[in-house]
Amino acid sequence: MNKLLALCSLVVVSVGCAGADVRPLVDMKGVNEAAYEKDLQECQAYAKDQSGMGSTAAKGAGAGAVVGGLLGLVTGGNTTGIVQAAGAGAVVGGAGGAFTGNQAQEGVVKRCLSGRGYKVLN
Repeated sequence: MNKLLALCSLVVVSVGCAGADVRPLVDMKGVNEAAYEKDLQECQAYAKDQSGMGSTAAKGAGAGAVVGGLLGLVTGGNTTGIVQAAGAGAVVGGAGGAFTGNQAQEGVVKRCLSGRGYKVLN
């Protein structure tokens, strides 16, 4: 079970944290760089204001804990094993929720820039 917890911790670290701070690949041909930087900062601020980032991770952690605990119970684990399985599920679920929140914020930045006329390439 300790190996599972170590793996889950690695998953959390590898989720990535770009979120609202993403710098999308933009075709800069004919673009005023100072105006682009101002627009990028404004779009990133909109994405940071997007509600739900923390709650997405929390919901994922809660669901993961329930699934992990049930899995530990079904597999006939003792109390310690069930608690460890629930903890591992919470870590994985929280990482998945945070990843989803990051993707949503990145999407806000990209759509905002596109809406302002930039050609976002990724």
